[in-house]
Amino acid sequence: MNTEFLMALFLLVLFFNGAESRRGRARGRTKSKFQIGLPITGKYRDPESDQYYNNKHGAKISLASHFDYEYVLGHKIVFLCLAGGNPRPHITWYKDGNEIFTHQYLHIHEWQIGVDNIKSKLEIDPATQMDAGVYECTADNMYSIDRRSFKTDFSIAFD
Repeated sequence: MNTEFLMALFLLVLFFNGAESRRGRARGRTKSKFQIGLPITGKYRDPESDQYYNNKHGAKISLASHFDYEYVLGHKIVFLCLAGGNPRPHITWYKDGNEIFTHQYLHIHEWQIGVDNIKSKLEIDPATQMDAGVYECTADNMYSIDRRSFKTDFSIAFD
């Protein structure tokens, strides 16, 4: 092969690698400082842990809102979490790792469904920039804990 061809090929590869890295930085993606809550599953080293996390009576989330949610400023945000277990689990809501409670613009509603299920709804109305973040619903009873996370960011609607 001639030297000019190899040099052109090298410059072409260098150009595309540089363009790809510039494109990635321009998107403004950052790593979250909070761990995203995934369901706790799998095999465990000791039988006690395996029995705890895989207990048939343990809390399990059967329905949850979509993971990545983009909301419009000034509109309503709604998250759902449906869990079951025996005894019926308790659902707790978190934002960016901190437990959240009802206040003037944030409401948590719960419904008992049958003997073993509970449905919880988190509503924020109106949504502000401060409501962006990672929300998590955690269902727990005496046998196990299950959790789901929802990442939110806002957009601005122009009328």
